[in-house]
Amino acid sequence: MKPEGAAVLTSVKHSPLRHPAFIASGGAALAVLVAINALALVRGLESPWLMGAALLGDMLVIGTGILVAAREVLRAEGRTEESQARLAAIVDSAMDAVITVDEAHSVVLFNSAAEQMFGCARDEALGRPLDRFLPQRFRAGHRDHVREFGQTGATGRRMGKQSTLWALRADGTEFPIEASISQATEGGARFFTVILRDITLRKQAEEELQRRQAELRALSAQVLEAREEEKTRIARELHDELGQLLTALKMDLAWLRERAVAAAPELGAKTDAMGEVLDRTVASMRRIAADMRPLMLDDLGLADAAQWLVDDFTQRSGVQVRFEAPAAEALERLDRAVANTVYRALQESLTNISRHAGAKSAWVMLDVADAGVRLEVEDDGRGVTPADLAKARSLGLKGMRERVLYAGGTLDIARAPRGGTRLRLSVPLKRAGEAA
Repeated sequence: MKPEGAAVLTSVKHSPLRHPAFIASGGAALAVLVAINALALVRGLESPWLMGAALLGDMLVIGTGILVAAREVLRAEGRTEESQARLAAIVDSAMDAVITVDEAHSVVLFNSAAEQMFGCARDEALGRPLDRFLPQRFRAGHRDHVREFGQTGATGRRMGKQSTLWALRADGTEFPIEASISQATEGGARFFTVILRDITLRKQAEEELQRRQAELRALSAQVLEAREEEKTRIARELHDELGQLLTALKMDLAWLRERAVAAAPELGAKTDAMGEVLDRTVASMRRIAADMRPLMLDDLGLADAAQWLVDDFTQRSGVQVRFEAPAAEALERLDRAVANTVYRALQESLTNISRHAGAKSAWVMLDVADAGVRLEVEDDGRGVTPADLAKARSLGLKGMRERVLYAGGTLDIARAPRGGTRLRLSVPLKRAGEAA
């Protein structure tokens, strides 16, 4: 017959307390069992009946604590399993593809969106290298990128900020993506998670928008060129035909004045007034023709035309302009379209200074180099703000911008260090298509 203490130990040995939850609780259950065994041996030297009663009481207290601890462990395990299940459900229901790889670049997580995006079943992707989803030309670079990212220690960042990323479907077709990468360490192993988004439709929309913008810009340039040709034709007709008629009329008026003074002296004052009106008409005609298209732009070149424009602006507006330009020979052989673009930009800039700036002084710098023609116009007026540029309704400013963009140049309008407005323009000597 076994003593009561041995029976109790036997019951403890075969009790549900040996559930794996107790072992997972950090060895606490094992330590308690050892303590009970030692207590039984010590009290076994006394009376078996006293030992059994005392041991049973101690075991009830200790066992109650173990049961409470085990229950908490099981609850924690249940919550962990629920959290993992909930996280897995969220990842699997995500609209973006989520792929996790280990340090060997083997796939360990592949959600449903990734299956649809790459046309590959999850079972076929897990455990396989990630390279199968990358075009051959990007695989080495991708591995280097992931290695460098792992060395930074950053938790996450966006991939491919400067260029478009490309992925490979199971059928071998390539498609553009945008992606972000993150890293985490678990059990001493490092894992990298990439979230991918297929941007094929967006890229197609962007390309279509760019194509339409290019068509509209070409159409706008054709309209501007046609307008320029029309201005040139009207300016020449004003200068040649109307100028000749006014000159003939002025000669006839001079002939009439000579005879009218002799026959009727009172007509002299009238013919003198008519001559003054005729002189103003000729001057206005020349000014209108020059504003539409200065003939010297075609005959003498951009440098002389710009000098004349600046001098005329100073005379009419009273704004003192300091003009700097290279030798006329450097600008004589410019392409006509380039010369038109720079001249019209200068003309529009001076017009805006006269109308809106309230300036007293202005500076114009014209330069030419191998890269192209540069124009800089600055004033000391009230200055332009981003709000002014945003709500600007000037067709002249919009036309200037379209001219520059179509010519392949750049245009920047901002506040100047002196407090006014500064315009910087750069136009290549030839458009990219013509140069090619």
